[in-house]
Amino acid sequence: MSDDAEVLTRIEGRVGRITLNRPKALHALTTAMCRTMSEVLVDWRGDPRVEIVLLDHSGERGFCAGGDIRMLAESGARDGLEAREFFFTEYRLNHLLFTYPKTVVAVMDGVTMGGGVGLALPAARRIATERTTFAMPETGIGLFPDVGGGWHLPRLPGRAGLWLALTGARIKAADCLALGLATHYVASGALPQLKAEIIAEPQNLDALLAAHGSDPGPSPLAAHRADIDRLFAGDSVEAIVAALEADGGDWGRAQLDTLAQKSPQTLKVAFRQLELGAQAADFAQHMALEYQIGARVVTLPDFIEGVRAVIIDKDNAPRWSPDSLAGVTREQLDEIFAPLPSNQVWRPLPGGEGGV
Repeated sequence: MSDDAEVLTRIEGRVGRITLNRPKALHALTTAMCRTMSEVLVDWRGDPRVEIVLLDHSGERGFCAGGDIRMLAESGARDGLEAREFFFTEYRLNHLLFTYPKTVVAVMDGVTMGGGVGLALPAARRIATERTTFAMPETGIGLFPDVGGGWHLPRLPGRAGLWLALTGARIKAADCLALGLATHYVASGALPQLKAEIIAEPQNLDALLAAHGSDPGPSPLAAHRADIDRLFAGDSVEAIVAALEADGGDWGRAQLDTLAQKSPQTLKVAFRQLELGAQAADFAQHMALEYQIGARVVTLPDFIEGVRAVIIDKDNAPRWSPDSLAGVTREQLDEIFAPLPSNQVWRPLPGGEGGV
């Protein structure tokens, strides 16, 4: 495979290695990239030459910043077909990783957001470094924390997942480790040696991770975990806002200021998404739900406006519609969450229908 391909795939020793290779775009995912990864993972699933899979990236700036947001917005402003194709393909990759029969190691070195989270969290071993920045910032562009976010986030301790989903907060390695988003911490300078040793001795994976692991230091979020569990415990976004307003503390006020910048509509979408995700019977069922939400949200004015404000014009002054939580009705949400016609329903790749 050419070194300028957007995804590099090869077998090294007994390790199937997938390297994201779009550094100028922080490895933002395209439909073709997702399809390439799915195809090779399906090939390796039954290949006795491959013992484990190593998922990493080229360059130093980040693991994966998400998906091709500009393309999604342009498609959503038209007929949404290209956007739906991307979601369909990406979610199949997320599910394939979640149900993969071989150990997957994801190196979350640098920016790990949106679509990058969807690649990393299904992996059995998730390595953070001092450069890791984890976030699900979708509500700031009129989207919602997809790629399985509705499954993973409500399964974090307390209300931390809901806090991450609504605020889009960015956290570093120590917090990722404390919340279980990362399983290991390795200094970035040690990664080349660690990868070489994994390729040489994949059967000793856990021992190698332990040998190269180090302490990221205390979790900055620890001081606010009780506040998160208390203030984000409401049964609606409005209840959470009311609790933050009543609290009066500096941290609570900062969360209020953050929520005020987000799309009211997708705050409510994310809240319902996580509620339903917590109840989902299996991952495939939940990804079908996220697909029906995504197929609609990508064509709504808030997403197109959010991308304009944050990605295109960069004025960071989106004009949301509705512009308040009160303006987002239950009927509007019901329409977003309604089942799709049977010929448009998302399904996993053949051979991987399970996913508990």
